[in-house]
Amino acid sequence: MILVSSCLAGIKVRYDGGDCLNDRIKKLLEENKAISICPEVLGGLPIPRIPAEIVGGDGEDVLENKALVMDQTGKDVTDSFLQGAYAVLKKAQEVGATCVILKENSPSCGSSFIYNGHFNGEKKPGMGVTTALLKRNGIEVISEKDF
Repeated sequence: MILVSSCLAGIKVRYDGGDCLNDRIKKLLEENKAISICPEVLGGLPIPRIPAEIVGGDGEDVLENKALVMDQTGKDVTDSFLQGAYAVLKKAQEVGATCVILKENSPSCGSSFIYNGHFNGEKKPGMGVTTALLKRNGIEVISEKDF
């Protein structure tokens, strides 16, 4: 079984209330080969929500308590991101996920790049919180760009 970011399946869960529909990923769901998940929604964040970025590092640093996830107003939303990451890990383990396809650039789901923490639209190499946790637990994570 494969887990996929809900936004890639066309479900309107992004911070702005939109989606990032990827037809190939939606087809996996329609063929019952995948299950959609959204770490940020599982972490209790609303739709829509204020944009958030990792400040002071990447997802690995958040897991090590060396960085925070802050929303654009300066509110610390780290706990919600951690809660969502652990919920996705639990689901991946329950269904025996062999691969997880997550949305690149997201503070939760980025697998190669995330936004730089300055809310200026620039990206930097790094992983989101959920990706870092899944990889720590031996679960393969790829982005929609690598699918």
